[in-house]
Amino acid sequence: MTLLSEYEQRQVAEAIATVERHTDAELVTVLARRADDYAYIPLLWASLLALLVPGMVHYLGGWLSVDSLLIAQWLTFIALSLLFRIPRLTTRLIPRAVRHWRASNLARRQFLEQNLHHTVGATGVLIFVSEAERYVEILVDEGISRHLDNHVWDDIVQRFTEQVRQGQTLQGFIGCIEACGRLLSQHVPPTHERNELPNRLVVLP
Repeated sequence: MTLLSEYEQRQVAEAIATVERHTDAELVTVLARRADDYAYIPLLWASLLALLVPGMVHYLGGWLSVDSLLIAQWLTFIALSLLFRIPRLTTRLIPRAVRHWRASNLARRQFLEQNLHHTVGATGVLIFVSEAERYVEILVDEGISRHLDNHVWDDIVQRFTEQVRQGQTLQGFIGCIEACGRLLSQHVPPTHERNELPNRLVVLP
């Protein structure tokens, strides 16, 4: 998993600038490597398996002494704690609902941190991606939601999510920005020239 290069980030910024010439909406894009480090997940699974696996071996075989059982549990816990910290494995251990909940929370924090709620006319639009969670969300302020129902973004988000899964994050961003631009230019056309928020892609490590 790699975040976009500087050249690719400039392509995203240029796509935003093009779209904003035809709408009053202010677009901000955010790309996160992951929504959380999930530090507790490897420890939780390692603890559970360290209790169960040596215990089952002892129950079925009966050849472990009490001291050997304790040592086996500690060694199992240490080995699995290290193994489960590999990012690919960590992600697979986390329930999808938890991953999406954490990513959704981060998206909402970014909406506030990027000042999208302070635009003139409440026309902020956030396009948020968290790569590890394969999560995409579009959040809009009330000045946009008055003209466009939230369901209009569903197909755009679904297409973008599939592109993130395929490792086509840049193409996904460009396609998403252009698709949003077509809707915004129709329903939130430009009334005056402005650029309240930076067009650059915000990258969260």
